[in-house]
Amino acid sequence: MSATTATLDEPARTLAEPPREARRTRAVLDLARFEARELLYQIPVLVFFVLYAGLVVLRLMSKDGMDAYPVLNTVDRRGQGSPLLFAVAVLICVNAAALRSRKHDTVQQLGVLAMEPWRRVLAHLLSVLPYVALTAVVVAVEFGWEAHKPGAIGHGSFGELAVGPLTVLFAGVVGVLLARLLPSTFVPLLFVIAFFVVALLASSLNPEGTSTGWLSPVDFSADTSGDPVPSDLLGRPAGWHALYVTALCVVLACAALLQAGGRTRAVKAATALALAAVVAGAIGQSSQDTAGLAAARTTASDSPQKVQSCTTHDGSRYCAFPEWNGVRSEWAGVVERVRSLAGGEAAKASLTVRQHIDARDGVEADATLTPSAVPGQVTVGTRWGGNRVPEFAVGVATVLVAGTEAATEQEMCRDARPVTIMWLVLGADPTPSDTFRRVRLSDSTEGSGSVLAPTNGLSMTAAQTTVVRELLARPRAEVKARVKAHWAELTSTATSPAEAAKLLGVEAPQETEAQSCEE
Repeated sequence: MSATTATLDEPARTLAEPPREARRTRAVLDLARFEARELLYQIPVLVFFVLYAGLVVLRLMSKDGMDAYPVLNTVDRRGQGSPLLFAVAVLICVNAAALRSRKHDTVQQLGVLAMEPWRRVLAHLLSVLPYVALTAVVVAVEFGWEAHKPGAIGHGSFGELAVGPLTVLFAGVVGVLLARLLPSTFVPLLFVIAFFVVALLASSLNPEGTSTGWLSPVDFSADTSGDPVPSDLLGRPAGWHALYVTALCVVLACAALLQAGGRTRAVKAATALALAAVVAGAIGQSSQDTAGLAAARTTASDSPQKVQSCTTHDGSRYCAFPEWNGVRSEWAGVVERVRSLAGGEAAKASLTVRQHIDARDGVEADATLTPSAVPGQVTVGTRWGGNRVPEFAVGVATVLVAGTEAATEQEMCRDARPVTIMWLVLGADPTPSDTFRRVRLSDSTEGSGSVLAPTNGLSMTAAQTTVVRELLARPRAEVKARVKAHWAELTSTATSPAEAAKLLGVEAPQETEAQSCEE
């Protein structure tokens, strides 16, 4: 072959080879894939991910009746703390992987490789992303499972859902950065302890609604133990917080790359843009209209009619916050069932069912709702399903029998009204004895006790409890006919429990004649 031919073939061989930068990129991705696979073999990562996923599965498989009506603005925050231990495992194991060459004393051998140190750091950073994606999948599955339930209420927030995956991302990036700045196996544990102590102290010192608590990349304020409230009353800048944490992760990653010698224009530009995003996120979090939020919470608590819509069904009105409009048909079903057992004018009474919250002192605490003194008005809360259904029935029956919810504050232990109220609650229930037990604070159908309701509960004496228990053992049609026939007497304050028992065809217990309110 002539020299001329060889010269002509040389450009063809050069063009067939991939560009140098493309080969470097592919090498970084190959190393990242290898490191991600190695992380999977680490016992802490594997064990804590299995525990995290198992906790989510157990939560989804719970059989609480209220789970059939999940409030999605609570669901998106409920699992934010679940991946914390998994994130700590990722931090420690990524840090150990980045320090592997120091541990095995192979730093000099790595120094002769063609791949620069900062590219190896980049590979370690990229190895965290599959675990961020796994966390995002778990979060999406949990939220999607709840959101697709027929009784799901409201909507979730992407910013809230992003907290879990971003926690894992932040932990992984910090693990790599610590390996560059403080190459010691003890540093990650000390960092985790110090971080959690400082974050928890900051969270406790900053009351709800302050912006400084949101500057922590890990959110410790997502308490979902209180009663749900409308989304616009939460006052959580979740979107800005997600931007802030994402940008902070990029800044820390760029710091690790710069420390390792990656002072390229791309890294410098990414650092500048991420710093700007961190500032924007911090400003966005701190620019909340706290006065407006407090006013909105007060309005929703004291004057809910100003922010609710109402619908009419079978003569009664049902008023709810917008996110709960779909539950109004469930309320109507309970009202119809209870009213069908009543007699006199109560059998066709027009009620107003109004949803109430108490968010004046914050949204994370269970608040006792004040009973309404308005005739014909029934209070309902923001949780539905399970035991909340018979509790609401107690409120409906109380209004049908006594006129107002506030009547429970009066002395009812000497008359027959509690017996009548409980018959209206249980008379059409498919499992009346079980429901009677669950709706009582003592979980017992014997002796005196308090009956739960959306507002003030109903107190029952042992005698009244005995009469109700005897009624449940009788044929329903017979008791229903007697209740309707003697409605006036059964709802009178002058009728004693013993007299009510005779009217209803059951034997009056001996103690009813000498029953006292102090029992």
